[in-house]
Parts: sequence; C-alpha cells; structure tokens
Amino acid sequence: MTALLQARGINMTFRNGDDLTPVLKDVDLQLGAGELTALLGASGSGKSTLLSIVGLLLRPTAGTLEIAGERVEGLSDARRTLFRNRRLGFVFQFHHLLPDFTATENVAFPAAAPAGGLSAAMRRRARELLTRVGLEDRMDFPATRLSGGQKQRVAIARALMNRPQLILADEPTGALDRASADQVLDLMKEVNRDDGATFLICTHDAHVAARCGRRITLRDGRIMGPDPTPPSSAALP
Repeated sequence: MTALLQARGINMTFRNGDDLTPVLKDVDLQLGAGELTALLGASGSGKSTLLSIVGLLLRPTAGTLEIAGERVEGLSDARRTLFRNRRLGFVFQFHHLLPDFTATENVAFPAAAPAGGLSAAMRRRARELLTRVGLEDRMDFPATRLSGGQKQRVAIARALMNRPQLILADEPTGALDRASADQVLDLMKEVNRDDGATFLICTHDAHVAARCGRRITLRDGRIMGPDPTPPSSAALP
C-alpha cells in the first residue's frame, strides 16, 4: 500500500512563559492511501494537537511530516496555506459554516475564496456535492436554517470541494444524536470507498472507532497501539 502520510518523531511542547507543557512525544504515524483510520484518546491525550499538525495548522516542535510524497513541516506559511487548500479537507465537530452563506456557497468556499469569487463551475460542483450528500432540496438554504446533521453533511461536502487526498475529521459526530451520527459515518465510509479518499478521524467514541478500518490510540502524547503502520489491506469491516 502506498503511504500517503508519514509522520516521524513528532514532538509538540507548548510554552507559557517559563512553563513548558509537552503534549506529543516521539509520535510515529503512517497512513496508507485509501485508509479510514480512527485516532482514539481521552480528552488531553494530544489527538487534536496531532490532527492540527498533520493539517498544517500547527508546526511541531520536532519531527518530520510527509504528505503525498512532499516534506511539509518546513514549508513557508504561504506554501502551507496553498498545500492545505489543495490537498487536505477538514471536518470539525461544530462544522464552522458561514451563517449568512447558503449551503452551496459554504461548500464552494474552499475554491471560491482563493479565486476571489464563485464561478459557474464552482457552483456546479458544489451543487453536485450537495446532491451526493442528500441535500439537493437545501442547496439555497442559509446555514442557519439547517439541522445539526444537515450542517455536518454540508461540512463533508465542503471538505470534498477541492478533491483532497486526505480528509481530517475532529470529533465529526460529537455534537450529533446517534441517528445523525450514523448518517455522517455512512457518508464518510461511502466517500472513502468510492473516491479512495484517506480519512483520519479523531474521536473518543468507541462506536465511531469500531466502524473504521484501523484504530490508533494516543495516551499521554504517545501512540499506545495497535501498530501505527497501515494494515496489508484498507478494506473496511
């Protein structure tokens, strides 16, 4: 299996005045292309910090990070922003939709913002994605008129807008009831299966983790197991 993500010796220490707080300690992580992997850990274990480093939102204190064959930990801020926009997709617990924008405008935003406006082609792709996630009757609704589950489906469509190779999801079902959470998980598995997109899902929910092809546990900033390298097959249970 081709490695899409390789993180080696990742350390992260936060400084507050003279106080140093180590959060990640010599983390090695490899993801194969097309995997659907759960990153498990209790609150404070460091999983959100690791996700932010992989997503190029934080720079590690030490270690190397390679995504899609490119070393990225030392990129300039401008190059990091460009890489993040073109190669990565994000799904957050609280969706972070723009409240005054329609569902279509929210989905198109990752492409429209760098281009300085929404083109006909962008609008068409956004509406195709909304149809795919079952929201063809909500395309022109503002985000404020959508339910929690609908907002999260818009967030998944938005994550797919630029056809990313790696999608990072931070507690994507944490704010949803079980029925809505299962719908979101079904959708992520469908995208993983049909598009070959690689997912790293940060969660403390055993139900979510059980539906992923591989599970990795962080405890006190260290990977505890199982083996952080990909299995021989990315097939889902």
